[in-house]
Amino acid sequence: MWLYALPNPYPDKELSALSLRAEQEISLVFAVTTTALTQHPLRLQGRRKLKVRLPPGFHLNKLGELDVDDRGQQIGMDLGTVISARAVLEYSRADWLGAKVDVQPVRCGSEVIVEYSAHPDARLYLRSDDGRLHMFELRSLEGGGNASASLNVATVEPATRPVKIRIMEKDSGVRVAARLHVHGAHGEYLPPKGHHRKVNTGRFEDFSGEFANGLNQYVYVDGSCEADLPLGPVFVEICRGFEVRPLRTIVDITASTDTLTFELDRVLRWREQGWVSSDTHVHFLSPQTALLEGKAEGVNVVNLLAAQWGELFTNVADFDGRTTFGAKDFGGDGEFLVRVGTENRMQVLGHISLLGYEGEMINPLSCGGSNEAAIGHVLEATMADWAERCRQQGGLVVMPHAPNPQAERAADIVLGLVDAIEMMSFNPRTAQLSAFGLADWYRYLNIGYHLPLVAGSDKMDAAALLGGSRTYVRLGERDFTYRNWMDAVRSGDTFITVGPLVEMTVEGRRPGGTVSLPRSGGTLTIDWRIESVSVPPARVELICNGTVLEEVRCGGLSCKGQLSLPINESCWIALRVRGSVAGREADIAAHTSAVYVKVGGMPIFATADAVSVLAQIEGSIAYMDTLAPKSDEARHSRLRAALELAHHRLHHRLHELGASHHHAPVHSVHVEREH
Repeated sequence: MWLYALPNPYPDKELSALSLRAEQEISLVFAVTTTALTQHPLRLQGRRKLKVRLPPGFHLNKLGELDVDDRGQQIGMDLGTVISARAVLEYSRADWLGAKVDVQPVRCGSEVIVEYSAHPDARLYLRSDDGRLHMFELRSLEGGGNASASLNVATVEPATRPVKIRIMEKDSGVRVAARLHVHGAHGEYLPPKGHHRKVNTGRFEDFSGEFANGLNQYVYVDGSCEADLPLGPVFVEICRGFEVRPLRTIVDITASTDTLTFELDRVLRWREQGWVSSDTHVHFLSPQTALLEGKAEGVNVVNLLAAQWGELFTNVADFDGRTTFGAKDFGGDGEFLVRVGTENRMQVLGHISLLGYEGEMINPLSCGGSNEAAIGHVLEATMADWAERCRQQGGLVVMPHAPNPQAERAADIVLGLVDAIEMMSFNPRTAQLSAFGLADWYRYLNIGYHLPLVAGSDKMDAAALLGGSRTYVRLGERDFTYRNWMDAVRSGDTFITVGPLVEMTVEGRRPGGTVSLPRSGGTLTIDWRIESVSVPPARVELICNGTVLEEVRCGGLSCKGQLSLPINESCWIALRVRGSVAGREADIAAHTSAVYVKVGGMPIFATADAVSVLAQIEGSIAYMDTLAPKSDEARHSRLRAALELAHHRLHHRLHELGASHHHAPVHSVHVEREH
């Protein structure tokens, strides 16, 4: 069906009849109407915007938009389309140009930006909450006059000036990837061409290199893009990781503005000091998009994990067990790497990240029934089983997003199958490093297990920030390759952070190392330094066996110091940094891995923590015996044997060290039904 506008050749004459005659084709004419419009009725104008103060009786939905309810549209047009009607975002100019880490706008409850495409003679309709319809002539609204005393309208400068945006590194003049945000005078987001005007934050939707941080929207660019901008002030924010000073500025766009060039200043030089940053936990992105986002966020190593979610399989076709995207061997510059591994999952026993292994994919990706695996899928593997296969294939075994899921991780740590413990934050603006996850890690250190800390974003949507919580790993003199990165993680010289970079030594020994003292003990010297480009460290806490022994207040973005600590028994020592992306001073912003101290050769062993871990292993065995869907008895017994071995080892250590405790017997429970 077609709409056709037939010009009247004699507009001054009265129309008395219309005669239609079929010639080459037979047509069905459903309706004919007339109009007095002076311009072609089917030609709409390009996209335009109005700032509208809503009259009384209108309420925005929870997304800050006018929407459709059971009484019909709240907003519409007769000769055009309303694209969106979103709340005006009000930014503080002082905050924008200041040192605040995260500048969020305030969503206005009574003003909206109406974006539309319409005929010049269109009419705008607003339906109030009580069902009353308000009508306004668009020509009058666009003219700046008020079509009604109840409607206050201002024209928003249209974004029609094509401008090339270039992002360079200050010292080298090299074009660099970055995360870019641009908005206009009324808070309206102005994305580069080829990107969404509203970033979709739905899980596993629209992964086109974008990020939404609260009410701020961003796009990832490789250092160059083109955007249609309005004349007048435009607000720009550009970020590039934790060693480059973020840029926030306001520029004026004129009729002669063709190009905007921005320079980013790399003020911290930890990469040159042998450190590389990494995200151990990313989902759904394509390898090339992950590489772009890694470059833009200053993340040298991105681990992209294939996974199964019920009947959904993601990134499976990206896994080949050999390719490191961005490596020199595969055509890259070797400075930013992406490797596809797997996150293997069970709904009760837990999740495990298998990084960098070679050869065939370790299957099944999920098992043990619905929620993680498909409905009816039996328990055909344990995390211990997956971890052993990963080790055999040269990979790195990480327990993700501590402290949960919890169950089997206790047994796998006791069995020595875990290379690192991961702390996770989707977006540090909303939640930073988990105190509960760290407490779980402390518990294992307290019974003598040497586990480095790593961090990842677990990015599954555009509201999660790749590298928002990240691992820094010290390579030292090693060349930067993915294989050397895995070896460096295993050695334990790491720290995790959402902004501040922190380094600590104990008697010159770095995290992962051991200091030996005689039975009489001694006094240890702890040196530390912190540097940050935007997230200020509020205070530094010296942690010994999970307890804060010393606390130092910080001022500014950088601080350093030296502490003396008398030691008379074996322990572990780490540094915890308080600070916040969002102004919450008590948040944990960074944490080092541990330096281990042996006094007289005695082990670190806290009985209460050991008993707690033992009970967790017993709980895992109880789950396998009672609820886990079995494949067959032989396989079930083999899988169960790994957990029994872990229980035996820890139980034996308890007795070996003379610790008394009560524990549940490890055996299957048989219940007879009474007849």
